[in-house]
Amino acid sequence: MSAASLDVARWRASEVVLLDIEGTISSISFVKDVMYPYALDRLRNLARDSWVDADFQHLIAGFPEDTKQDAESLVAHVEDLTRRDIKAVYLKQLQGYLWTTGFGNGDLKTPLFDEVVPTLQQWKATGKTLAIFSSGSVQAQLQFFSYVQDGQSTKDIKHLFSAHYDTVNAGPKLEKSSYEKICSELGVNVSKVTFLTDNVKEAEAATQANVYSVVVDRPGNALLSADSKATFAVIQKLTDLP
Repeated sequence: MSAASLDVARWRASEVVLLDIEGTISSISFVKDVMYPYALDRLRNLARDSWVDADFQHLIAGFPEDTKQDAESLVAHVEDLTRRDIKAVYLKQLQGYLWTTGFGNGDLKTPLFDEVVPTLQQWKATGKTLAIFSSGSVQAQLQFFSYVQDGQSTKDIKHLFSAHYDTVNAGPKLEKSSYEKICSELGVNVSKVTFLTDNVKEAEAATQANVYSVVVDRPGNALLSADSKATFAVIQKLTDLP
């Protein structure tokens, strides 16, 4: 079974590039091995020290009632969701708050793949609109792109993106309607959008909406099946797109 070819004409005609984050422009390991553990550590401390505080209770208001009987129950629930990579909206919102603290105080710096920023800058300069669609909350996305590692320092690249979408303001990433909603809000025909993701199921949902989907195969990502490679164009880095 041969690999699918990149539709160069459709890529070049795209007015919008919609990007996933984890496994697409930043490594899965940063999210799973750095950001998730950081959020858990911060939560353990907050739950122990600030359980009765109104601000903390507001943070966890969206959690199921049986998980917030006490600090131990809450932390155990979050540990379980994190271990199983369950992208519950209330968890993503809590993580976004915890990561804001980490980025703001310098504990976290965002590592993007080397070619990402120069390539995004080039695409924007040529007139393409850049937008993000991630399961992480919009709040977390804004922090993520505010503190991008730049040598020993960080830089803010939020200005490169015209819009940010998550599962709250767009809908689930595995549903066709979410991509249709994003295109409608951006005011662009679905046929003029290219979606870059490491997740084949997300690519399938976007394709059902007639959004052109390209799978990004980075080191550490899940192995792609022969069927997936035959169905979608696959790139290793953004500079593979002409």
